[in-house]
Amino acid sequence: MKIGITGCAGRMGRMLIKTATAQDGCDVIGGVEYDGSPETGKDLGLLAGIEPLSMQAGTDTEALFAQADVVVDFTLPMATSKHVALAANNKTALVLGTTGITKEIAEEIEAASKKTAIVWTGNYSLGVNLLSILVEQAASALGDDFDIDILEMHHRHKIDAPSGTALLLGKAAAEGRNVDFDEVSCLSREGQTGARPRGEIGFATLRGGDVTGEHTVMFAADGERIELTHKASNREVFARGAVAAAKWVHGKEPGLYNMKDVLGL
Repeated sequence: MKIGITGCAGRMGRMLIKTATAQDGCDVIGGVEYDGSPETGKDLGLLAGIEPLSMQAGTDTEALFAQADVVVDFTLPMATSKHVALAANNKTALVLGTTGITKEIAEEIEAASKKTAIVWTGNYSLGVNLLSILVEQAASALGDDFDIDILEMHHRHKIDAPSGTALLLGKAAAEGRNVDFDEVSCLSREGQTGARPRGEIGFATLRGGDVTGEHTVMFAADGERIELTHKASNREVFARGAVAAAKWVHGKEPGLYNMKDVLGL
């Protein structure tokens, strides 16, 4: 399987190169960065902290999509918008890990999935996807006597909030309660908010240090509280999941898939 990596010099891009090259059945055929990136021209292997791969970080995204079987994209929303179009035009399978996706770009992803296979999820770790199932089951069993809040913390450099993982968990809770997530979610609170509405799913965001990712879903009722937590200590867990998704989606029919599909959950 020929795999290409966008944002190859970013934190996740470097980890994806390292992880994919160590996997049987994967052939990293290129990586791209944005025009003007200081990392352009650097060897992909050296960027990833491994042996040189005799391939340099480039900027020709169209060529990457034309040559690859699967492209893994952990970049920024506006870049992802362009990558989704290229995936559809070239019938290249796509694994999406970009967070902060707008409603408009989400519609572009759905439209592109009618032409090619796309895996899209807020988190690629096995643990988080198992956690989302537990959250859905707990929300269904406990009902709205329990208030739900999702607390997440990431490193100081993360630019979107709440995290894609937090939103994934919130949507799992809404699924468990059979309610519309957009109608019951409260992404932040400040000022004189008044009493909490019954059934609300709240979010709180922390940013600092080098935290890879920590998420806690709290179910709080009178007299008791249940907390479900996942902590990631390094990005390798996400890269392993994304590469597994790339191997799984290779050759699949057009459609929009998630990690539950990949893991058979």
